[in-house]
Amino acid sequence: MPRPSRDTIYSRLETSVEGLKGIGGLPLPAEAQEIWKDIWFEEAHNSTAMEGNTLILREVQLLLDQQKAVGSKEMQAYLEVQGYGKAAQWVYAQAVRGGGAVQISLREIREIHRIVVEQAWIEFPPEQFDPKEGPGSFRRKNIEPFRGGMQPPEWPDVHAALSDWCEKVNDVETWRASQHAIEIFAELHAEFERIHPFRDGNGRVGRLVLNLLLVRFGYPPAVIYKNERDRYLAALKRADTGDCGALGELLARSIKQSIDRFILPGLAGPHKMIPLSALAHSTELTHNALNLAAQRGRLRAIKRGNQWHSTKEAVEEYCKSRYKRQHPQAASDDSSGPANGDGTLSLLDQA
Repeated sequence: MPRPSRDTIYSRLETSVEGLKGIGGLPLPAEAQEIWKDIWFEEAHNSTAMEGNTLILREVQLLLDQQKAVGSKEMQAYLEVQGYGKAAQWVYAQAVRGGGAVQISLREIREIHRIVVEQAWIEFPPEQFDPKEGPGSFRRKNIEPFRGGMQPPEWPDVHAALSDWCEKVNDVETWRASQHAIEIFAELHAEFERIHPFRDGNGRVGRLVLNLLLVRFGYPPAVIYKNERDRYLAALKRADTGDCGALGELLARSIKQSIDRFILPGLAGPHKMIPLSALAHSTELTHNALNLAAQRGRLRAIKRGNQWHSTKEAVEEYCKSRYKRQHPQAASDDSSGPANGDGTLSLLDQA
């Protein structure tokens, strides 16, 4: 199957966003706690894992949900996840404040850093720790050039650079640009990482800052999975040269997955029409299999634009009928196979 074009990826995201708007838009955490909790677990696990944390998803869930440190990992690993989890919860809670003239402030960025690193740094401070670089404080040392040659600003310039970055975010003209909004998010995220304002934790803080912007603009958080680490770092490197397209694609896929996997299935109920891409996450059938069933009239569905929509109830009915076709009851010893009469399912019955 050919790789979809960038325009196709962005179009699919917008279709999912429209589907979300059709059922009331992004819910506040207080309105849909279980949905946000699932995103919380996934984000805390994957964002910390990209930085080398070794806790598996189940350990993260128990730690954040029940404060149980199961497993035999180093204490620092648990403290890092706890710090990230608290910061992510804080970020999600700020969604209600979106839409004003100020989308983000220096104070909020420093607060995110403080929450992310404070617990771990109390017990495991960085090497050659300078208290003036503590949780929520900007770095006071220069950073060596990144692989590829990109040089973060010298430490006395960090405050001004990040202040300029906030001004760009808060400037209405930034969001009126001709490029797709997701590429603006990508460009801003890459620029934040180039500033590298803190002694440590810049990757985790940068992804949380990105998600703070996303929820304030009505998008769900982008969960960048640990198996995408190499692709993510390569996209950031390309963005450093002015090409934000690859990072934009990655973010678009991540946001769409949050909508399809967590938000739409959790909000829709059994009777609401939602895209098949969202319904595929609640069944063993793939998106392609559901599409095929809809095209053949086996699944109750309607087509809106170029995308099929159905309901949880209809998909459950289809799955039950499909199971019966694949496992027919034997009426007699010599009448136990499908209609083909040769012990095989017809091509239609495999859909």
